[in-house]
Amino acid sequence: MNRPTHAKAAAPAIELRDVSKEYKDVRALDGVSLSLAGNRIYGLLGRNGAGKTTLMSVLTGQGFHSSGEVAVLGGNPYENDRVLSRICFIRESQKYPEDFTPLQAFRAAALFFEHWNADYALQLAKEFQLPLKRRIKKLSRGQLSAVGVVIGLASRAEVTFFDEPYLGLDAVARQIFYDRLLEDFAAHPRTIILSSHLIDEVANLLEHVILIDRGRIVLDDDAESIRGSAVTVAGAASKVEPFVAGRTVLHRETLGSLASVTVEAVLTDAERRQAADLGLEIAPVSLQQLVVRKTLAAAEEDSATAAATVMEVSR
Repeated sequence: MNRPTHAKAAAPAIELRDVSKEYKDVRALDGVSLSLAGNRIYGLLGRNGAGKTTLMSVLTGQGFHSSGEVAVLGGNPYENDRVLSRICFIRESQKYPEDFTPLQAFRAAALFFEHWNADYALQLAKEFQLPLKRRIKKLSRGQLSAVGVVIGLASRAEVTFFDEPYLGLDAVARQIFYDRLLEDFAAHPRTIILSSHLIDEVANLLEHVILIDRGRIVLDDDAESIRGSAVTVAGAASKVEPFVAGRTVLHRETLGSLASVTVEAVLTDAERRQAADLGLEIAPVSLQQLVVRKTLAAAEEDSATAAATVMEVSR
């Protein structure tokens, strides 16, 4: 899958400044600042409970932030019909009236979304083999996921959020979703935010990656910049360690005299030749591996900071 490239919009489609969200004694978002240009496909990645859904809920007016500033399409989305009418938010646990059929759900969607394309919705439903006249409550999980995916794509809303609604789809149906998303995005550019655990599957769709952990932004960068930004160096520990010295280490494994170290680095041709001369193996790090390593590294740093704080207080 090749990602189409579009010029950035003059003004951000989404902008957050020092946004926090608290639930009693839990801080779900912690000082989040983001500026997302329009007409791009973003990946919002992170572990369960990292703050992804909370962030999307704030951006779609489903919930109100505790502090900071939020702007979507130039306005605060909370109770703002002008903004909300231009947003589509599809989540995994999307709810529909149980007595509705998919066809009725599509007709209802047509009332909400200015750019709704009924013909495209029916085309997608056929590709997903969706029974249009079966009641929602009798649909399988995969079929229910397909209803959300169809609405999200056919809405052609200026800002569209997919909060993992495609997890219920089988591999073939997910591929159809990815292909149609890219095709329709190329023909009708808009801002799309994908939240997903299937990182390697969606990696080639993404133009920009946002990684959130414990309510804080860990990574916010263009996908092209991230690709190749980390490598794994493996071989004799006595040669690996000097080679990676001074670099940011994301992960380290040792087995006897052997070591495998993942570091943030863009190696030059000369460095790669040096590694080959030392008998070291250099392997690229996939987006999924990088997300895992970045998340674990951030957690270790938080733990170390907390431990240092406790020791300082106890003195």
